[in-house]
Amino acid sequence: MVYITQALVDVLLDLASDGDPNRVTTGVSVTPAGELEGSEIGLRPETPVFTDFFLPDPENPVNAVFGVNLSTPALQTQGQFVSHPIRELEVTKRDDLAEVIFVAVPPWELDDRSFAAFDRRGQRQPLEVIDAQPPDQSLSG
Repeated sequence: MVYITQALVDVLLDLASDGDPNRVTTGVSVTPAGELEGSEIGLRPETPVFTDFFLPDPENPVNAVFGVNLSTPALQTQGQFVSHPIRELEVTKRDDLAEVIFVAVPPWELDDRSFAAFDRRGQRQPLEVIDAQPPDQSLSG
């Protein structure tokens, strides 16, 4: 099972919609369920839940050509989000660089035909969207 917060799904779908007709690719990261705030989610505290994303950098030429964001250290992201404005809801050879790949297609809504999670082999994974937030973080360190 792959867990993701509703807030992250909303942001990713907005990014995809705003980027349409271009493809959007960005890293996504997890927070242990025990650190999340909000409604009781009933997960073991160590369960990883996708909660955060990194702003895509469309000016990065490596990202534009290969779909790889080299500006985000690999250890910070456990997954990848990609939008496919004119493709099927599936992982392509260009997408399979992460343990979990979230794929969205138009009409950019949260349903079984427009948003899904896949493993790196392209196998669709069960997905549960939860209503919780990561703890507040400071950018000042």
